[in-house]
Amino acid sequence: MREPWARPLTARQEVVLAVIRLSLAERGHGPTVWEIGARVGLSTSGSVAHQLGWFEARGLITR
Repeated sequence: MREPWARPLTARQEVVLAVIRLSLAERGHGPTVWEIGARVGLSTSGSVAHQLGWFEARGLITR
């Protein structure tokens, strides 16, 4: 069994990363938690924070 950090990204995680990358390219900074949630269909800031924490723990983003 693979380590949890070695698993491929889910479809939603791919979309969250795409939203972050697009914001960085267009505006020069990352989106807010609320902007991410609105773009990917996550209704609470806690859900978005969970995703961001997951990315950060695996070195995919820094905050």
